[in-house]
Amino acid sequence: MSNKVRYIGLMSGTSADGIDLALVEFDTIEAEQANNANLIASYYQAYDDITHHKITSLYNPSNNEIDRVGSLSIELAHQFAAAIKQFLTQQQLSASDITAIGCHGQTIRHRPISSTQINKPFTLQIGCLQTLAVLTGIRVVGDFRSKDIALGGQGAPLVPAFHQAIFSNTKKDVFVVNIGGIANITFLPKNSTKQAIGFDTGPGNALMDYWYAQHHLTRYDENGNWAKAGKTSQSLLQQMLSDNYFSQPAPKSTGREYFNPQWLSQFIQNSDLSAVDIQTTLTELTAITISNEICKLSTKSNVYICGGGVENSHLVSLLNQKLNDHQIMNTHTKNINSDAMEAMAFAWLAFAFDKNIFGNIPAVTGASKQTVLGVSVNP
Repeated sequence: MSNKVRYIGLMSGTSADGIDLALVEFDTIEAEQANNANLIASYYQAYDDITHHKITSLYNPSNNEIDRVGSLSIELAHQFAAAIKQFLTQQQLSASDITAIGCHGQTIRHRPISSTQINKPFTLQIGCLQTLAVLTGIRVVGDFRSKDIALGGQGAPLVPAFHQAIFSNTKKDVFVVNIGGIANITFLPKNSTKQAIGFDTGPGNALMDYWYAQHHLTRYDENGNWAKAGKTSQSLLQQMLSDNYFSQPAPKSTGREYFNPQWLSQFIQNSDLSAVDIQTTLTELTAITISNEICKLSTKSNVYICGGGVENSHLVSLLNQKLNDHQIMNTHTKNINSDAMEAMAFAWLAFAFDKNIFGNIPAVTGASKQTVLGVSVNP
């Protein structure tokens, strides 16, 4: 009888571009061993413009939210299920070959304890787990963030626990940088007496994508070509960097409901800057807020980058310039598809749930203790 089990990880990020799936194989005997996660295949299904708009329009308070959230949660579960069925067909697998789906869902609101806007922290991911289990015939493990928040944590980031299992290096400090809508870093110190930490550094692609879409017919600045054509406004950059979030100590987390069009508007509403110079400055903001945090923690390290921002060659060039004493690499160098990294992490979290392995790191999230994350839903 084989010791191997297969899980599907499902992730839909704050950029709301589409569905990332990862098929990951684990060894049940070596459950808690490092590198016990073998990526078999990955799959991406883009959202159409209507779905993208439905998701992003819920990032901030608006009319008739309860009905819209409830309906969209079911709609996304149907889209998740369709993507999984297509993926399984592509891999010549059936539902019975999969132990469980680790479903992150789609974050609509993330109001952690550090938020100044609420008294009671919460986080909300949609994509109905019950519907997904019924439609696929596969057990679903999800709702990974709520338990950490109940324990006084941020509920984010959760991926560092997976990063620690895969990327730790006793000879050199390691950072894993995920540049999605929001950018986050994991710091894995070479000195085992130091704790791993991780937090959101601030905007990743969210503001760049928003501003680009205001001036073009497509959603994002391919290769950062538009940003590359402009000039950074040091005045605007310094105004944005004065936001209190950037000076807050970790643990901290944020979301697109904070770094949103209204946040940007307060800095540019009376500006005479050209649209392209604002895009250039936003790209610089993402690069500098990531690099500043890395340099605070280590003078020399291996930096693995992943997420949609990897495709922005101008942004990657800026990071290389600012981190010239560090070695920047794509996670492909570890045989991990950078686009599949977060989906892999949620496959691992589902596996960790089944094996009673702690899925959070209190030094990262601020929770009062380690705990097993998630809930399980049978089809």
